[in-house]
Amino acid sequence: MVEEILKTFLGRNKSKEIFLEHDVKGLLKEVGIPIPKGVFMGGGPEIPSLRDLRFPLVAKVSSSSIASKSDIKGVRLGLNSMQDVENAVSELLKIEGVEGVLIEEMAEQGREVIVGGVVDNQFGPVVMFGLGGIFVELFKDVAFGLAPLSGEDALWLIKQVKGHRLLEGYRGNPPADLQRLVGIIVTISEMMATGLIEEIDLNPIALYPKGAVVLDAKMSVVAPAA
Repeated sequence: MVEEILKTFLGRNKSKEIFLEHDVKGLLKEVGIPIPKGVFMGGGPEIPSLRDLRFPLVAKVSSSSIASKSDIKGVRLGLNSMQDVENAVSELLKIEGVEGVLIEEMAEQGREVIVGGVVDNQFGPVVMFGLGGIFVELFKDVAFGLAPLSGEDALWLIKQVKGHRLLEGYRGNPPADLQRLVGIIVTISEMMATGLIEEIDLNPIALYPKGAVVLDAKMSVVAPAA
């Protein structure tokens, strides 16, 4: 099922090897991975209808040439009115290399984790899991597994990171929805196992006591043989 959805998606986007965030999130939604509700606008100044979205909103630059949105101040949070959105979009469209703006409902704060996949030269497609923030930036607290993974494999992978206890409930905090996290890891592993994806990065994913949502996503695919 996941492979069929991925092949159909790639068939609709034959000319692309690197995908913008809204494209990746559209694919994630198709395979059952939760994403925020949002709309994408191209490089033009006209803002699409936002009547189906609830404030507060977030606006982010979209560009295949921009590696980090935060580095170029390409994110505007806490937009509480159309005037806020218009001002944010106007500022973001002035950033060099921008190809559009993604406007989404602002997700509630949760415990942030990272799920990714890459094709390793030696081991083939692998899946990565880690806790977000300083855990991955400073401590490099991540774990890897060979794709595809079963549910048991995914749970094992989660427990390989030193900070996994923070997800199980710690010092009075409720446990995160590990079942939902396991499902996301398994689905990403199935996508990687197709051999069609070169790299995918869901960073971060906000985890809640019930549910999860992917806040940012990148993906590149294997270039077709000449």
